[in-house]
Amino acid sequence: MNSLDFKGKKITIMGLGLHGGGLGVTRFLAKRGAILTVTDTKSAQQLDKSIKQLKGLSLKYALGKHNLADFIKADMVIKNPGVHGLSKFLLAAKKHKVPIETDLSLFFTLCPSAKTIGITGTKGKSTTTSLIYQIIKQYKKETIVGGNIRVSPLDYLNKIKNETPVVLELSSWQVEGLEDRKISPHYALVTNVMRDHLNTYKGMADYARAKALIFKFQKPDDFVILNKDNDYNRAMGKAAKAQIFWYSLNKLGKNENGAYLDKGWLVFKNKNKLEKIMSVNGIQLQGIHNLSNILGAIALTKVFGVPTKIIKKVVLGFKGVSGRMQLVRELRGVKYYNDTTATTPDAVMAALNSFSQKVVLLAGGTDKKLEFQELAKAIKAKAKALILFEGTATEKLVKELRKINYNENLVFVDSMKEAFKQAKYILKQGDIFILSPGAASFGLFINEFDRGDQFDQAVKKLGSASS
Repeated sequence: MNSLDFKGKKITIMGLGLHGGGLGVTRFLAKRGAILTVTDTKSAQQLDKSIKQLKGLSLKYALGKHNLADFIKADMVIKNPGVHGLSKFLLAAKKHKVPIETDLSLFFTLCPSAKTIGITGTKGKSTTTSLIYQIIKQYKKETIVGGNIRVSPLDYLNKIKNETPVVLELSSWQVEGLEDRKISPHYALVTNVMRDHLNTYKGMADYARAKALIFKFQKPDDFVILNKDNDYNRAMGKAAKAQIFWYSLNKLGKNENGAYLDKGWLVFKNKNKLEKIMSVNGIQLQGIHNLSNILGAIALTKVFGVPTKIIKKVVLGFKGVSGRMQLVRELRGVKYYNDTTATTPDAVMAALNSFSQKVVLLAGGTDKKLEFQELAKAIKAKAKALILFEGTATEKLVKELRKINYNENLVFVDSMKEAFKQAKYILKQGDIFILSPGAASFGLFINEFDRGDQFDQAVKKLGSASS
């Protein structure tokens, strides 16, 4: 099948979803005359928001379940990144020699001349992606951002010219979708690899392998930026074919290039030439983990050729992204932070360590086969009260808390509304209230974004700042 000719071709979209990727590729193919079948195991009611955005397009829906015929009689299948590659429907498509693509593999195939920048990692990728995008956009106004941020880069294909910078946040599943095509971005950055998604991967080695695919097919004149403070990243560096630049909260080795923290300064080193980029004073992002994200962004954008003056200006003005250690508001002396994308115990510990005082923590949810012993210890040290959403992760966490005799306020809730009702009895002037779940959102919320949106709405309903 000609990759540029979709007119009249029978294409099955597997997984419309709620995050934007399915929407983008569906719109793209519909406008190019493809005969589309959109199939998802979710019901029409669950997908209502997405379906409304496709109103007026010519397509057929198969919702609530998948039909084998839609896969084996298609000219192409577009797989949602979250769908496991060993799905019986995808295996059947392969058996019948039906090509399987993702929105990103289509993008890379249709747009080979763009300057692509890919960012992946367990934590920090959204913050790092957003910062890199804002820095490069100040340098080149035509810069595009997309990927795992509910935006498909296919939406902007007609705006992309030769050498247009395209900044992409990539989940491990999206990176895996590029493997068959042997595609890697020209600039690749891995923030870290931590315990996550072990309900869908065989183990940490399998998960780390997926992350490393982002630079597997790079060429010697490409660039890979790796976090030296992460064990898995250091090991990855041995397999890189591209030029390696590191970043670290400690000094780099004699022959290593990259960005690092030195006595309160963010420094960039290249071929033994040192440049002080900026002081940490004035940086608005909270937490040492965000200094690491900033260093990663500096390393990549310096390699990309952005002037230091632009980098410094954007970093100083950067306040973070929605749902990632985001200060929603301060009301009656209480600060409310939304950290809904903290879906692992490691991420919650990073959030807790961002504050010098004890906090009131809203956490819990569904387990992803992760361990909670260390998080329990961190909660005992850093949380004056704990409000927990019901779920399998909550059950595991509570067992660990009982083992270490956590004796502070402990409240269980089954909704965001109930969480705020209980918080009202706990919070006092000067407190910090943070949503940092350490778990998935299945059951109580549509997804982590819905959870964060409900938190924001609940904070806004508390009353005006002057009341």
